[in-house]
Amino acid sequence: MFGFTLIELLVVLSIVALLLSIAAPRYFGSIDKSKDQALQENLRVVRISLDRFYADKGRWPKTLEELVEQHYLHAVPVDPVTESRSSWILLPPKNKEETGIADVKSGAPGASKNGRAYESL
Repeated sequence: MFGFTLIELLVVLSIVALLLSIAAPRYFGSIDKSKDQALQENLRVVRISLDRFYADKGRWPKTLEELVEQHYLHAVPVDPVTESRSSWILLPPKNKEETGIADVKSGAPGASKNGRAYESL
């Protein structure tokens, strides 16, 4: 005999389908969880860079690109949820006399896996 019977092929395909139905939900759940972790890390890095810029210059940067130009960041990070560099919500300083960017938040709609809204991270 040189080949497989139709029954053998159907059994193998059903086993593969069963294994995929078990693995796929875990895979996609882990992708969402990793995006949440990457978002939190990107926010932490940008916030630290903003604080260092303020400590060095005595003012807040006007744009995120200024942090790159002054070598506080290598590049403006991508929001992993929206997959965009331009979706960050830029917040002004609490002191109304100062200008610039004092904080950033994600512009992604919805909530993370732990239930917190992206804009509140």
